[in-house]
Amino acid sequence: MMEALSSHVSRTVVTRLVLPPDTNHMGTIFGGTVLSYIDEIAAIAAMKHSRKVVVTASIDTVNFLSSAEVGDILTLEACVISTGRTSMEVFVKVESEDLESGEKTLTTTSILSMVAKDEEGRPTPVPGVIPQTEEEESLLRTAKLRKQRRLEMRNQ
Repeated sequence: MMEALSSHVSRTVVTRLVLPPDTNHMGTIFGGTVLSYIDEIAAIAAMKHSRKVVVTASIDTVNFLSSAEVGDILTLEACVISTGRTSMEVFVKVESEDLESGEKTLTTTSILSMVAKDEEGRPTPVPGVIPQTEEEESLLRTAKLRKQRRLEMRNQ
């Protein structure tokens, strides 16, 4: 049995600047661009936790709460919040910051499932996770419900 790791092991923070090519005709960032950033940082967090190559198994939830505009600074933060035998749930939070005012706004939250792979591309075991914040503890408590929902969706 592998020893569980602190969620701090996987915690990853990336900062990006919203540029004109990233935005739609209203000057706000494309949802697909945000999804791409989310998928990438989730993979990095899962790889840091498992020390393996990972693939995205599912994007369970994406909540676009507000938009970011050209010139805003985006901060993405991700960490592993629960694990199965070979899978990891990763929570990603995206915040936008207005460059002039410094005001920060939560723009997006997401939960993704990533699967660790061995050298032959087969799913491989991952260590458990020890939550470090109240938010992570709450997400860990609800992990079984999310897993059950994923299985039900897959079986439909």
